[in-house]
Amino acid sequence: MKYLFFLIITLSTSMNAQHIIPDSISVEINKALEYYPELRETHIEFRFKRNIKKSTMQARPTFGSFFRSRKNRRYVVLISETFKISDKKFLTKHIPSDILIGWIGHELGHVMDYSNRSKLNLIWFGIKYLLSDTHIVEAERAADTYAIRHNMEEYILKTKDFILNNAEIHDAYKLRIKKYYLSPEEIMDMIKKRNMEADIIAQ
Repeated sequence: MKYLFFLIITLSTSMNAQHIIPDSISVEINKALEYYPELRETHIEFRFKRNIKKSTMQARPTFGSFFRSRKNRRYVVLISETFKISDKKFLTKHIPSDILIGWIGHELGHVMDYSNRSKLNLIWFGIKYLLSDTHIVEAERAADTYAIRHNMEEYILKTKDFILNNAEIHDAYKLRIKKYYLSPEEIMDMIKKRNMEADIIAQ
């Protein structure tokens, strides 16, 4: 009976409506999700994976979801168990909280992007992502843009600063971030433009 009670409590802390969340980073994931109210009823599983090639996190629809309607799609956000700095591996869950929130916010930007695509468009998107370097740039910048539009710029900028200005992170990883993602300067321009548009509407 005690075991059953413990199991119920554990499940209640790791699952929130349609979201399956590891307990160890539940605070950061739930914080990021607060910025995406549109995803409240979207089924998303956040799952640790031993290693993700060339990345720390990766969001994608589940295989069967490619053939479902937008409303019934399911997504998984894979999170690498470790993060390498200067040839030393650290547990991703030990990354500073704000940095982790920014990373997750970017991945939720991908989920927003996927959720707005039709079945055929989503399949074609997946093919192009695998085959076209140019399309990877478009996809990653789109995810950043969704995060900025959802007012996550503070976290996104902290994440980029953590990577780009960390002397112990390999240059190859920094070059990948610079190549595929929005730069801090571009993000600041987007924020400035957004604030100007808000001021105009308020007048």
